[in-house]
Amino acid sequence: MKDVYYFISDVHLGLRSKDEEKFKESVLVKFLDEIKADAKELFIVGDLFDFWIEYRQVVPKGHYKLLTKISELVEHNTKITYLAGNHDFWRGNYFKEEFGIDIQDTFITREINSKKFFIHHGDGLAYNDFGYKILKQILRNRVSQFFYSLLHPDIGIWLAKKSSSSSREYTSIKDYSQKDGLRDFAKEKIHNGYDYVIMGHRHFPYIYKEEKGYYINLGDWIKHFSYAIFKDDELKLMSFYDFETKQFLKASEREINLDA
Repeated sequence: MKDVYYFISDVHLGLRSKDEEKFKESVLVKFLDEIKADAKELFIVGDLFDFWIEYRQVVPKGHYKLLTKISELVEHNTKITYLAGNHDFWRGNYFKEEFGIDIQDTFITREINSKKFFIHHGDGLAYNDFGYKILKQILRNRVSQFFYSLLHPDIGIWLAKKSSSSSREYTSIKDYSQKDGLRDFAKEKIHNGYDYVIMGHRHFPYIYKEEKGYYINLGDWIKHFSYAIFKDDELKLMSFYDFETKQFLKASEREINLDA
């Protein structure tokens, strides 16, 4: 019976060497294959790819096994909801035409089993992030994208990869320890009636309880291989693979307890 909801973010496929990315993709494919039997819906909460830019007739090469598995999930009646992050927002109709998946641009609100969810990638919510907010408006502007599309795909994709690397380095040095804009944003949403606020972007799995609600940051699939699962009216943060021991975790070993 398909009655479980899964959430992942920040896989950043294409980030490192070919061998490293091939392994990371294989771990993700194994995870997707495992959840196929019970996943009613899979939420991809941004940055599945380290960069994604597609032209009318061209998309970045690679990721065949992952895209095949995504197609298989859809064919087995798992709904996939894809929220664009700051690395994979620039796309055309590929996911819609190939898999029937609409990519959402900003945030998602959903009620599941009488629980209210607010889902956001998290980009642009950190304090002192004014420069990124301006850049975001430029990059997502249709006129800017049109002129960029006039570049040869080899040049355009190369530039996108370089820009993605710079963006990731900027995110990695953000200080979330004291004034955490993502957490404060989540607290406001909880005060407004949401039971769960789910985000990515930080690359660190995190649970924060606020009154009767929870803010969950999904972490990443670079080091933590973490995900959230909503089942039987309970949401848990889990890890699929132990980066330190290089071992897949048994189901009984996966729950992450990081209450703050």
